[in-house]
Amino acid sequence: MRRVLNHKLGQFVILLLLAFLLFQFGIPWLSSAITGTAAPIPAHLLWTIYMPLVVLALLLFISANEQWWSEFKQPLLNLIVEQTPSGLVRLRRVLLVAVPLIAGGVAYLLIRPDISAPPELRSIHPAPPSSVSVGAETIDLRTAVNPYRGADGAPETGALAEGRAVYGQNCVICHGDSLEGDGLFATSFRPRPADFTDFGTIAQLQESYLFWRIATGGPGLPADGKGWNSAMPVWDETLSADEIWKVILYLYDATDQLPRAVGE
Repeated sequence: MRRVLNHKLGQFVILLLLAFLLFQFGIPWLSSAITGTAAPIPAHLLWTIYMPLVVLALLLFISANEQWWSEFKQPLLNLIVEQTPSGLVRLRRVLLVAVPLIAGGVAYLLIRPDISAPPELRSIHPAPPSSVSVGAETIDLRTAVNPYRGADGAPETGALAEGRAVYGQNCVICHGDSLEGDGLFATSFRPRPADFTDFGTIAQLQESYLFWRIATGGPGLPADGKGWNSAMPVWDETLSADEIWKVILYLYDATDQLPRAVGE
């Protein structure tokens, strides 16, 4: 056991296991201890973002030292090319059979028909609270209107340009340049980021509703919204209330849509 702990390949495997346990069990437990509600990390985020980043970080760290890197890769090279001892040759043969079988089994499990009951439904647009706070300002969501929209509903030009800049700096990586939910990271999320050009999204909502969703993100959703499945961050820790209103202004203008009027 000590030999494994002192070897770089053994340390790599152990750290990967510890990272997995932290993401799978540690973070939900910590969330439950702090907030009273367990917030598990979605599996698609765990296996497409978090664990690959851990692997990459560990490989970069080990390869920074030539001696460590040689020690790390030597057992793998021995397994692949070494003809002696015979134990390595037998293990190589076992892996040549086992790896394709395991890959085939995983592929079958992923594509086989599922006869289980449908999953619990998630409310796409759950009811908002009556108010939300951003910094020292409290917004009454029942009566709030966008302060950068004129009496005729037209957006202020300066505010619109600022909203475009806010979107480009903070939102484009997920929601995309076209606002269709096709940003760089979009395919890694389930559910995917909202497609603002779809008439079933912001065109059906009041601007105050968007303010709430942007300000509080996934963690601000009620239980029926399944906030732990949303990758939407809490923006009230980064953006001011004015910046949120301005980016909302840009979303409607860029998609050529109008929000629902207050009271509808």
